[in-house]
Amino acid sequence: MTPPSRDNQIIQSRFRAPWWLRNPHFQTMYPSLPWAWPSRPELRRETLELPDGDVTAVDWLVEADSLPNSAPLLVILHGLEGSAESSYARMLMEAALNRGWRSCVLYFRDCGNYRNRLPRRYHAGETNDLRHFLSQLQMQRPSGSTGPLLAVGYSLGGNVLLKYLGESQSETPLAAATAICVPLDLHVCARALNTGLSKIYQRHLLKHMKKSVTRKFDRHTAVFDWDRAMNAKTFAEFDDFITAPLHGFDGVNDYYDRCSATHFLSNIERPTLIINSLDDPFMTPDVLPTADKLSGDVTLEVAKGGGHVGFIDGGTPFSPTFYLPGRIIEFLETSTVKSRL
Repeated sequence: MTPPSRDNQIIQSRFRAPWWLRNPHFQTMYPSLPWAWPSRPELRRETLELPDGDVTAVDWLVEADSLPNSAPLLVILHGLEGSAESSYARMLMEAALNRGWRSCVLYFRDCGNYRNRLPRRYHAGETNDLRHFLSQLQMQRPSGSTGPLLAVGYSLGGNVLLKYLGESQSETPLAAATAICVPLDLHVCARALNTGLSKIYQRHLLKHMKKSVTRKFDRHTAVFDWDRAMNAKTFAEFDDFITAPLHGFDGVNDYYDRCSATHFLSNIERPTLIINSLDDPFMTPDVLPTADKLSGDVTLEVAKGGGHVGFIDGGTPFSPTFYLPGRIIEFLETSTVKSRL
């Protein structure tokens, strides 16, 4: 594949919000409403044993089980506290099925409705679990009869995916990838979520994150300062008091410095599309890299609107249509066709 020139590596998105849903906060919250995407495909749960003795989960789309090995296989990485039940994951699995693709959602440790074994959870820079899973897939799939292996990451999952791609370079088995609404600079995103109306998302997510922590630890088993952790008021405090000590970082700044995906974009060697919106309430436009920070295989698509993983582009309030599934499939399909020429 011929790398794109610097002039067209940062492109303006075709996405346009409908007249009835232009507010970025409405775009962000609307997909979680029960009627926005009511379909719930049947999933098959598999346990993934990890090299360090821990465990995570993978949910497979059952309806795609009968597809041949020659079908593309799409691995989906969910966002913060997300799962295969998240609306963006469900709609993408159905879009992939309509193209004759198999798909699955790889869970980050301690997310969803299962518990991992070790005294740790997940973070924005944990790439070893994805690396192990992709390696397992390669070993399990029959040689000579398999379709391309593809990946999509949403929000925190997008950061993990891009960091992994930059670390792996040409060694990855992935043929192409897409990352959506990525917190490319974790410092910028933590500050953004502590300003204005974005504090509402911070408060909501911190409540869920603390609840998840209390299912795994208590003040007697925690390997961090329990009282400071439970009283964290911002993402930066939560990451400083919990995420960093749990995962071997020397505080929040060390964690954000080492795990922000923006530092890995120049090393990516697979066709990769990043889609971010300028009005994303989880970040500011300062998070977006300049073209010189991107490898020749990376395209950054910037939308004027869309909120955070919203991108509703039409339909009606009770039957909306979504931009992202079709755009993701289009890019991955085009990229894999070009790579074979």
